Amino acid sequence: MSSREEIVSGFYGQGDEDSRLKRSRHGQLEYATTMAYIHRYTDRNSRVLEVGAGTGRYSIALAKEGMRVSAVELVEENLAVLRENSRGMDNIESFRGDAVNLGRFADNTFDVTLVLGPMYHIYEPKDVNSAIDEAIRVTKPGGVILFAFISVFGIMYANYFQGNWAAGQEENFDANYRIRHFKEQLFTGYDVPEFEQLFESKPVEWITTAGTDGMVESIEDREDFMIPDEDFEAFAAWYLHFAEKRELLGATNHLLYICRKI
Repeated sequence: MSSREEIVSGFYGQGDEDSRLKRSRHGQLEYATTMAYIHRYTDRNSRVLEVGAGTGRYSIALAKEGMRVSAVELVEENLAVLRENSRGMDNIESFRGDAVNLGRFADNTFDVTLVLGPMYHIYEPKDVNSAIDEAIRVTKPGGVILFAFISVFGIMYANYFQGNWAAGQEENFDANYRIRHFKEQLFTGYDVPEFEQLFESKPVEWITTAGTDGMVESIEDREDFMIPDEDFEAFAAWYLHFAEKRELLGATNHLLYICRKI
């Protein structure tokens, strides 16, 4: 059987991850919303760690703002793009690594830690806890950690209304409608309270949980879908205002759990 690393690397090694947050309206909204939240807890003097940095869209943008950034990425192809795109920048360093083991970094090092992709692809409870614990460990007391995760309902709405609902239901829920997590899913989704409960015994205080792209991915393939450029800035500002409304969180695809290390 393939390992988690092999499955994830195989997927991202075949795709164009570098343009994901640019080529669609839901990707653009996810990026704009996530950056808005990052900017609430950073300034140009912040030391930032991004775990699961992909091709560096966030890491490079923050380094360009003057922050000192360390980027960790599991997939070799993504890391190569990150390094090429950050060539000549002396305030960003990049490493190949896994969220479940950040042993290269000392305790209490970073002002802000971003875990913006790994929780989509970590399935075993032991590994989930390791990823959370490691992010907390390397963050300074009083520092802020942003964990991205996916709503299982967002997965269903975005991917399983093409005559394939039964297959999606079987993959993501058991016969008693309990949510399933296993590596062959590739992307694993959570009920919002289920994800929040992962932190109940951790040395953090919850700040907020926010959606980052709403239902846009679910409806973007409609023939009549359109958000022209002149509307997008207003739409992104409107969405950010309502991003934390609890009644909307399950329908969004990507979310942020934001907490402060005690």
